[in-house]
Amino acid sequence: MDKLLQLWQTTGIYHMVWGQAVMIIVCFGLIYLAIRKGFEPLLLIPIGFGGILANLPVANMAQGSGILHLIYEVGLPTSVFPLLIFMGVGAMTDFGPMLANPRTLLLGAAAQFGIFGTLLGALALTSAGIPGFEFSMKEAASIAIIGGADGPTSIFVTAKLAPDLLGPIAVAAYSYMALVPLLQPPIMRALTSQKERGIVMTQLRVVSKTEKIIFPLLLLMLVALLLPDAAPLVGMLCFGNLMRESGVVERLADTTRNALINIVTIGLGLAVGSKLSAESFLQIKTLGILVLGMLAFCAGTAAGVLMAKLLNLFSKTPINPLIGSAGVSAVPMAARVSNKVGLETNPHNFLLMHAMGPNLAGVIGSAVAAGVLLNFVG
Repeated sequence: MDKLLQLWQTTGIYHMVWGQAVMIIVCFGLIYLAIRKGFEPLLLIPIGFGGILANLPVANMAQGSGILHLIYEVGLPTSVFPLLIFMGVGAMTDFGPMLANPRTLLLGAAAQFGIFGTLLGALALTSAGIPGFEFSMKEAASIAIIGGADGPTSIFVTAKLAPDLLGPIAVAAYSYMALVPLLQPPIMRALTSQKERGIVMTQLRVVSKTEKIIFPLLLLMLVALLLPDAAPLVGMLCFGNLMRESGVVERLADTTRNALINIVTIGLGLAVGSKLSAESFLQIKTLGILVLGMLAFCAGTAAGVLMAKLLNLFSKTPINPLIGSAGVSAVPMAARVSNKVGLETNPHNFLLMHAMGPNLAGVIGSAVAAGVLLNFVG
């Protein structure tokens, strides 16, 4: 009996505490949403599985020499993983729709209002002393970046400013990206009339190859010289895009947008999952992060729609306000949602390519916003 008791005491079941059990169930829920609902499966599956591994008692996979801890140390404190993902995004991205209609840059910029509005809101709540909403300036900035709906950018900023909050912030960022089809349409319908949703936009002009090659080089120099803290994110985005558009390094571009980004996504997901341990996630502060993150995302969506309505007051060529919601950088899901809501009003009005303009502008905008926060808060 003593040997059986000793054997029982070596099992993970014996050492499991309630918090670990809760977090394992939460991680199973993330995997369920990824498989059953199709919510960001490329990241929610490795994040969920990494979270399960991190909460297995005794195994210590997220500590010391554990594999999850090693993956985390290689990719997140160094910012290698989010930067390589940005390079892959650049290699997959055609900035043509944005260049064909430069006004959409303003929509992407307006959608970043959610970031800075939430930063001020988080600080205001902190000063009010509300339990669960007590954040330092660096923590508030890390939470606010969720409003950009850009997972790699959120991780990049949080890893530098508030690494202890990496788990809940990463989960919030990717969860709201996955919930774009559910969260955005009600906001879009509430802020627009049926007539506005039915606006048919003119055909986009053809953007030359020369323009597409010059753009990433010009963007890099402009942003990096004015805002050096944004240079890593924008630089990797522009490098990936230049490989795509140059047409002379297709092998490199193909590797970057396929094999490399897939490998890094696995590592990123497992590294984020390693931070979903019960002791760091099951806190009142986590609830505050989730609430503020949702407010940031919703505010960014609304700001993009309202900016489109404002531009229509001064423009001879109207913009369908629905594409303003794509200013959050959840590429390409936000653009697809704009197109879907537009088709509900007019089944012959295809807004997808028009919505890709603000969607891509949002990617740039979130990187610039990250640079601003790092410059003033870091």
